[in-house]
Amino acid sequence: MPRGPDVTSELEIKRSRFITWLRRVDDEAAARALLAEARDAYPDARHHCSAWVIAVPDAQPLWHSSDDGEPSGTAGRPMLDVLVGSGLTDVAVVVVRYFGGTLLGTGGLVRAYSDAVASALALAPRVRLVPSALWTVLLPHAEAGRVESELRARGVVVHDVAYVAEGVRLTVADNDREGLGALVASLTRGAAVLEPAGRTVSEVPEFLGPGDDEG
Repeated sequence: MPRGPDVTSELEIKRSRFITWLRRVDDEAAARALLAEARDAYPDARHHCSAWVIAVPDAQPLWHSSDDGEPSGTAGRPMLDVLVGSGLTDVAVVVVRYFGGTLLGTGGLVRAYSDAVASALALAPRVRLVPSALWTVLLPHAEAGRVESELRARGVVVHDVAYVAEGVRLTVADNDREGLGALVASLTRGAAVLEPAGRTVSEVPEFLGPGDDEG
């Protein structure tokens, strides 16, 4: 079953309806799925314009835009420009237009499609990607619950809890090696030590406060 957009908004400009679907996506297939769902949901609309920005490891992001029958450069590209200007990646947007009978002109279309995407972005929750080092610590079963609780209470991100024959292995994310090591030593009376376990990327929610620039 189609799951619909993560965020939706609607504008009416000179009797034309602009319905915007916005979704976080992991790859181009997911972005195209959003477009297909919008076409299915609004089969009688004249235009289903789209744009997306998808991160590619060790390469430039994948950019896409489509005017879907609107005059060239008046829909998809302005939509893409708003996405790129927001600084977000891994996001797809579709703007469905029902023509209201009044021509908007080239400039009017550019403004309408740009405003449609901006209105949806203003409603979208955002996260900041924070690279972090991963560490493991092996604890006795009797101590693991207490130590895990203390770590969480101090803001340490616990990524995994694994029960093994030797005890409980916690995997935590933190970039302060010395501070985390000292904390673990204090909580275990020096009985446990950190072992490096690679790196990860954590998501930290971002909140736009009064006066913040939404891009």
